[in-house]
Amino acid sequence: MAQKMVFVNLTVTDVKRATAFYEALGFVKNDEFSNETSSGMMWSESIWVMLLSHDFYRQFLKGRDIADTQSSSGALTAFSFDTPEAAKHFAETAKANGGDYFQVDMGIPEELMVGYEVIDLDGNQLESAWTKGY
Repeated sequence: MAQKMVFVNLTVTDVKRATAFYEALGFVKNDEFSNETSSGMMWSESIWVMLLSHDFYRQFLKGRDIADTQSSSGALTAFSFDTPEAAKHFAETAKANGGDYFQVDMGIPEELMVGYEVIDLDGNQLESAWTKGY
C-alpha cells in the first residue's frame, strides 16, 4: 500500500514572498511541484503545504469565491512539534518574518499541551502545537 499523504492548499497573493516565509518556518520547497503559480512546501515526506496563487486556486472552485483570509477563517491546520520550545520558536519565527501569533487559553496545563495560533502573510491560520506523549 502506498504511503498516505496530506496536502494542505493555501491561497497566497505573492507565491515568492509566501515561499520565503514558509522556508523561514522550516518547510522545504520541492522544485518539482513548484512554479510561478504554486510552491510545494514539504513539512515532512507525507505532509505538504501547497501555496497557490489566487488564479491557480480559483481553477479548483467551480465558480465559488476565494475566502478573504484576512478577515475570516475557513480552516485551522495544526503542526506538531517535539518540544514546547520548538512550537514557540515556530510562532516566533513567523512573527519575525512578517506574520503573527497568539495563544488561546484552553485551560490545559502547559506541561501537557502548548499551542500557538500562527497567522501567515496572507491571513491563513496555522497552529504550532506540542502535546505530552504524542
